[in-house]
Amino acid sequence: MSTHGMPPQERFNFANALLERNQARGAKAAYIDDAGTLSYGDLDRRVHAAAAAYLALGLRREERVLLCLHDTIDFPVAFLGALYAGVVPVAVNTLLTADDYAYMLAHSRAQALLVSGALLPTLAQALARGGNAVKDVVVSRAAAGIVDALPVPAQDFAAWSLASGAIAQPADTAADEMAFWLYSSGSTGRPKGTVHTHANLHWTAELYGKPVMGITENDVMFSAAKLFFAYGLGNALTFPLYVGATTILMAERATPPAVFRRLTEHRPTIFCGVPTLYAAMLSSPQLPQRDAVALRRCISAGEALPRDVGERFAARFGCDILDGIGSTEMLHIFLSNLPGHVRYGTTGKPVPGYAKTASPSATMRSAISTSAALRRR
Repeated sequence: MSTHGMPPQERFNFANALLERNQARGAKAAYIDDAGTLSYGDLDRRVHAAAAAYLALGLRREERVLLCLHDTIDFPVAFLGALYAGVVPVAVNTLLTADDYAYMLAHSRAQALLVSGALLPTLAQALARGGNAVKDVVVSRAAAGIVDALPVPAQDFAAWSLASGAIAQPADTAADEMAFWLYSSGSTGRPKGTVHTHANLHWTAELYGKPVMGITENDVMFSAAKLFFAYGLGNALTFPLYVGATTILMAERATPPAVFRRLTEHRPTIFCGVPTLYAAMLSSPQLPQRDAVALRRCISAGEALPRDVGERFAARFGCDILDGIGSTEMLHIFLSNLPGHVRYGTTGKPVPGYAKTASPSATMRSAISTSAALRRR
């Protein structure tokens, strides 16, 4: 990948790199969720404080913490705080069963759990099954009294994340050092833990976020794909923070009415969704008029975007959808239509900087075959 974009330094902590890139944007909104706004200055302070809070739990370098969090301001604080401290966050799908979570807690050997209050009953069942190493639970936006019955000590996220001061220096991590895990459903058996480095986040921003998505500091980003997905993590954390943009977060399920509300109230300039959502939006009687939104670019991934959906959406809003394909293992989109070169009904071309290896993975082979088949249509 080194022939495209600027490579990171050998000693590189991605969370610290993001904070340093945004030092001059202290008053600008980094995130807006249903409860309020987090400025870049406050994000900086809260990440430093969350890093100290992790260390205060007794967590050591490379030990794992499971993040089962809805898309609120607490997610980027928790995720980046862990990276800054050299702790490894394991971000998991918020729609799974207690059995799934019990497996992931045991498999990842997570020492702590950070969980949204609404998800706590399911995670409590998972914890009660045993076989895990969790010593502490931190609950984001918990209802009163909800943590009392947990089998391990629990703290409120807001209080926990600010109780231990702040650490001034990031963990001295290497660019190729383990930074975080995601879980891929895989094709068979249990979910597969997918390990990513600090450099992986950097490269997705350099190779896709800036040149293909074209995100800039003037954009307002809104991703219907959630932060626990590799796709959503890039859209709503890596890319906007890399350039200093503002991001809208939505904790609730991405229904057309919920999406329309954010599109018209916050007027994001870039929207990231999946084909089934775009089709549902176009079928909704509440579909807004073109002048009610401020879209300049849309992204689609997760499955092939039907040609008629792309063409109808572009005609309605005067904004192309860049369809692409990515995977949890590759972290973000690596085959994509390009701005000014959109051909609906295809998955596009390899993102510059990605190359087919001599022994490509099954995921890559499948993606290449899918793209080739789509291009032949």
